[in-house]
Amino acid sequence: MAAIEAAVVERVLAPLASAVEATEDPVEAERLLAARRLALPALERLGRPLIEDIAVPRSRLAEAAREIRDISARHGVPVFTIAHAADGNLHPIIVVDPSLDRLPDAAWEAAGEIFALALRLGGTLTGEHGVGVLKRQWVADELGPAAHALQRRLKEVFDPRGILNPGKSL
Repeated sequence: MAAIEAAVVERVLAPLASAVEATEDPVEAERLLAARRLALPALERLGRPLIEDIAVPRSRLAEAAREIRDISARHGVPVFTIAHAADGNLHPIIVVDPSLDRLPDAAWEAAGEIFALALRLGGTLTGEHGVGVLKRQWVADELGPAAHALQRRLKEVFDPRGILNPGKSL
């Protein structure tokens, strides 16, 4: 079953990628993993990467990848997408000029569209990294008002004096 799914993913991604490689050879697999591990250091050479993650249903991965590419072009913001395709987890990494003292508006707008895209495709704002500072303004959109209020009340129960992760919010 995994081999069949991998073949489908490879077929879907091939038109969008400069290369798609797969292997059953352990030595070659380690080489491919090493390349994946070097992706972030390579992006750091281009600027300051804002590492984000979203997750979408696997059946919507190709659609998400296409739309992220369009968002990048529309806002003139470089977005490089790395993925854990097997679980629908995408890392659309926005790269900004490290000399800037704040994120450019275009980066915020692109991020907002990427997060809205994840929700529209039936996914989530985060697949593994949590909400964090960048995404906190969008978390209410995903949770809805009742669940968001419940999470805030739970935090108050366990942290009535606001000393755990001060200055952060749900």
